[in-house]
Amino acid sequence: MLNEFDHRAIGARLDLFHVQEEAPGMIFWHPRGFTLYRLVEAYLRDCLAAHGYQEIRTPQVLSRSLWEESGHWHNFREGMLTVDDGEHDFALKPVNCPGHVQVFRRGIRSYRDLPLRLAEFGACHRNEQRGALHGLMRVRGFVQDDAHIFCREDQVPDEIAAFVALLRGVYLAFGFPDVDVAFSSRPPERAGDDATWDRAEAALLGAAHAVGLDPVHQPGQGAFYGPKLEFALRDAHGRAWQCGTIQLDLVLPERLDAHYIDREGARARPVMLHRAIVGSLERFVGILLEHARGALPPWLSPSQVVVAPIAEAHQPYGASALAALRQRGLRATLDGRPESLARRIVDAREAGAPFLWVVGAREAEAGTVSVRDRAGASQLLPLQVALDAAERACARPPIPLPSEDRPPV
Repeated sequence: MLNEFDHRAIGARLDLFHVQEEAPGMIFWHPRGFTLYRLVEAYLRDCLAAHGYQEIRTPQVLSRSLWEESGHWHNFREGMLTVDDGEHDFALKPVNCPGHVQVFRRGIRSYRDLPLRLAEFGACHRNEQRGALHGLMRVRGFVQDDAHIFCREDQVPDEIAAFVALLRGVYLAFGFPDVDVAFSSRPPERAGDDATWDRAEAALLGAAHAVGLDPVHQPGQGAFYGPKLEFALRDAHGRAWQCGTIQLDLVLPERLDAHYIDREGARARPVMLHRAIVGSLERFVGILLEHARGALPPWLSPSQVVVAPIAEAHQPYGASALAALRQRGLRATLDGRPESLARRIVDAREAGAPFLWVVGAREAEAGTVSVRDRAGASQLLPLQVALDAAERACARPPIPLPSEDRPPV
């Protein structure tokens, strides 16, 4: 029996998603759940655009030879889902990194092109053990808010500072003001020599200290290609969820032959920063649901306002109120079912709607609506006043903009 505040129970109650045996570790998104998913994705996409990222799309399936070149076949083989076409081995991508290097390598890159920020909402697949699968929190198929920054070594501090500022702004917009930071250093099995790792760790840790971070050291927890900073947000219940990460990589650019032309006209290797803010969108939605216990903030609610005519005779006025809400860009529905008003009020609350507008003969005659919020408070407002109030209450948080002294490109 699931706890009522488990995201799987919330998902069932709000009709957001389900999982089933025919697709273990994969999510069936329902219309309301996919609305929530796309709202999260759209906010992140607008943040990326504001910060100078260019969005790309790379293939789902890549050859074994590329995964061997990158080192993932050796270091990540057990977590990869493979495909054999009879002649060659392929794998569904568990990460987006090698594909992004292929995009960087097309054409001649100059030092003037750097930093180059490539972003992808990349669908990844990992062969997680069946017993480890857990709703949205641990899946086999997921989408990352992934990005890779190709830059010169002297640009690393500014790029990391810009990323940390963006990450903090995004977490705050979603209701997570508290963030823990850790520094993960070289693992026992890794690519690259000690001198390369010394350089990478010093650069990343120095950039972290420069922006006021004091990360907890996690020895041996870095990626096989580079050290990383890990960012864990804290939810309303005090639980830490590691979501964000930025990794400094001097290895993959060498292994996959990424280069640019420097000021002297010579070939040079870029630094590659791997970064994500929420990580898996599926898991982040699960965290949001448990953080809010299903009472999502109005800007993320699949249905922001439910209009409930008291009787069938009041349906035309209810329909006009609904049209006015939708004209303002609000997500609104009309509940004209032949159920009692009390039943429909309970159903709207159970469905997570932030606001319920009740309309009857009095409201239709006066051009008003009776507005109820989640706490049960109600007030009678003129329609235009109620529309203005709903628009303000449901407004999306502003996009965190780049610092004026760090232009996006």
